[in-house]
Amino acid sequence: MTADPSLLPLSRVCYDFGSLRVGATTPAMSHPARDLEGLIAKGSPEEQFLAQIDFARLPRHIAIIMDGNGRWARMRSLPRVAGHRAGIAAVRDVVETSARLGCQVLTLYAFSVENWKRPRREVDTLMGLLREYLKKELDTLQSHNIAFNVIGRKDELNPTIKRELQEGMEATRGNTGLLFNIALSYGGRAEIVDAVNRILADRGPSGSPEAPVDEASFSRYLYTAGQPDPDLLIRTSGELRISNFLLWQIAYAEIWVTETLWPDFRKRELLQAIVDYQKRERRYGRVDGSEPEPVSLSPGKVTV
Repeated sequence: MTADPSLLPLSRVCYDFGSLRVGATTPAMSHPARDLEGLIAKGSPEEQFLAQIDFARLPRHIAIIMDGNGRWARMRSLPRVAGHRAGIAAVRDVVETSARLGCQVLTLYAFSVENWKRPRREVDTLMGLLREYLKKELDTLQSHNIAFNVIGRKDELNPTIKRELQEGMEATRGNTGLLFNIALSYGGRAEIVDAVNRILADRGPSGSPEAPVDEASFSRYLYTAGQPDPDLLIRTSGELRISNFLLWQIAYAEIWVTETLWPDFRKRELLQAIVDYQKRERRYGRVDGSEPEPVSLSPGKVTV
């Protein structure tokens, strides 16, 4: 493919060039069960799901819409912030499991551009929990070789939070295992608009119409530049919508929805999602004459 002369080199347009994973692969685990020893209990449902996973066909990129914190709290007559705090345990479990499985990228939808409309106290609590997570989990990220990254409109964040996030990214930049993206002040439409504006700014007022932008060059201007698109999109709490999340990137993602609320989501649900993902036939628009297998939307629900 001929490079578009009106676009800047990759190293100058990506939001975090140091975290690019173009062509990167995660080393296959020689003994998956042994590498996961201590994480999966013997005889547990998790072990049964693990036994069904083909580690040569893991989704390279898993994206999760973490939903249900408020509902979880309301069911227990607790304030919404209690649900957000309980959700931290789910984040911890999913991040560690994804890293130890050998996944390449995990993206969690933590705070959308629309979430700024929520009550100030709730927003402050969410940001406080993020800072708390980083402080407590940085050593764990390092020990599991996890690179931490933030995608979204970071300039809209509090300067103190921005600084601490940047410190976390810089501290883990050299790690070569799982790339862990947190989507903060993020919106799929906003990301596309930002990409278009960056292209226009790079071309200048006299941009050349003879150099059209193709999908590959456009992708270089997204927050996720250099990362593989999600293979698997998970949504908790049973809602059947994508909520303005990674609109460009999930074009061919397999979607798995569970009734489980995010604070209750653990490795069992993650492993089940991967097992169901590997049962699906990914055609990318091709036709081979075969019928797709039944697809699990959530535990206990099957559709064709």
